[in-house]
Amino acid sequence: MTKTGMDEKIVVGLDIGSTKVCAVAGRLIRNNKEQETLEVLGVGETNLTDGVAKGSVVNVNNTVNAIRRAIHEASNQSNLDIHLVNVSFSGSHVTSVKSSGSITRSSSGDEVQVEDIDHLLNDMYRTSIPADKEIIHVLPMDFVVDTETNINQPVGRNGVKLGADFQLITAQANAARNIRKCITRNNLAQDTMMLSALASGLAVLTDEEKYAGVALVDIGGGTTEMAIYYRNVLRHVAVFPWAGNSLTSDIQAGCKILPNQAELLKKKFGNANPGEYNLNEVVAVPGLSNRKPKDVLLKNVAVIIEDRLREIAALVQAEIIRSGYEGKLLGGIVLTGGSALIPGVEQIFGRVTGIEEVRVGYPEHLEPNGRADLVGDPAHATAVGLVWAGYKTIDNRISFITDPNRAIKEEENQPIHAHNGTTGGHGSSNGHTTTGGYGTSHGGRVSQKVPEKTPDPEPSKEEGGLIGWIRKLTRPIRGNETDPY
Repeated sequence: MTKTGMDEKIVVGLDIGSTKVCAVAGRLIRNNKEQETLEVLGVGETNLTDGVAKGSVVNVNNTVNAIRRAIHEASNQSNLDIHLVNVSFSGSHVTSVKSSGSITRSSSGDEVQVEDIDHLLNDMYRTSIPADKEIIHVLPMDFVVDTETNINQPVGRNGVKLGADFQLITAQANAARNIRKCITRNNLAQDTMMLSALASGLAVLTDEEKYAGVALVDIGGGTTEMAIYYRNVLRHVAVFPWAGNSLTSDIQAGCKILPNQAELLKKKFGNANPGEYNLNEVVAVPGLSNRKPKDVLLKNVAVIIEDRLREIAALVQAEIIRSGYEGKLLGGIVLTGGSALIPGVEQIFGRVTGIEEVRVGYPEHLEPNGRADLVGDPAHATAVGLVWAGYKTIDNRISFITDPNRAIKEEENQPIHAHNGTTGGHGSSNGHTTTGGYGTSHGGRVSQKVPEKTPDPEPSKEEGGLIGWIRKLTRPIRGNETDPY
């Protein structure tokens, strides 16, 4: 492929999953036909066994160490100083809430501008939700301008009142806080935090599928995430707490073997079609010390995998019905994530959901090289999608997908680290820095705002004499609401 244009911006995606942490550094390349591909510059991957459960960080120290190793490996491969990352988040606590909002424009005679949409989005991030929840994404569906409804693009229309139906994607505040803590403890800055399924969609879905209607099902390690697109707009999101680790647990319990043996059995011999194996096909699994090996029927393994995948497919079908898009998804179902590599998974989802068009989604438009081969399978779709998030957005109608005011607040509260003559990142200091998705890193440093020192209040002058003594005696003592009793 003839390279005619190369984007100077280098983006790093950091996927924090239940079984692994993966960091991918890449940049955009345009050829002479104006086609865009992603050149993978570095890949770092670390297994994570006790740090993330069901998509949520449960052990901060283990997760911090895993991120450090993955970033260091990606830095060495790409010869970059990594400072800014796009990071994924997931978890069974993630919920999608439909809401609506509106604003009254001050300049009623002018057409609706992008700034008006930004104003409306900012207001929606202030929506009242439970104290233990946090709004991660505010994504519009259909807009309203005055009395005209179901508008896809309001910019350029005349009207006083601008409103929209929104999808608020929320997560537990403590879970989101733990992810940010893991990032800052590695001296990294977070540019965009994105739901894993949305990032995977950037890597594996085509624009044609998003317009026709498609359900993306990301079967990860701890959770299965689902995102429905219709007319290029995200319409529905759901997260299930059953995924690849559930398959491993089922095999472990059904075949009475150790967890690591069950995981190896799933990866090497896993199949969702029991008819692929004969009754006499067995594999010898090593026993405990001084114990004989255990023979496991591969057909039994396939039956266990088939049953669990049928349950997940049934949950997907129920969500499609609940979303109101049953029969409208001409693009069918696209499966991604590590468990999508199990042979026969497409047939199971096709039979259970009744949808004919089912395919496994692989990261597309990667510039051919050795590092691209490392991330070219569905298990790395989220990490690759996080890199794509630096060059394209989930919704072209909006300027941001996370709360910009939160980013400013975090930047102000960011601790200042000593840099010892370097930029304070990971890897060799060679003048290259990274940027994230929706902004620049200013040389890799996170700008700090030092609070101004307020002058000490002058002591009040007390009145003297008998009158001053009487006023002091009768004046009530006012304390602060935070003072202890």
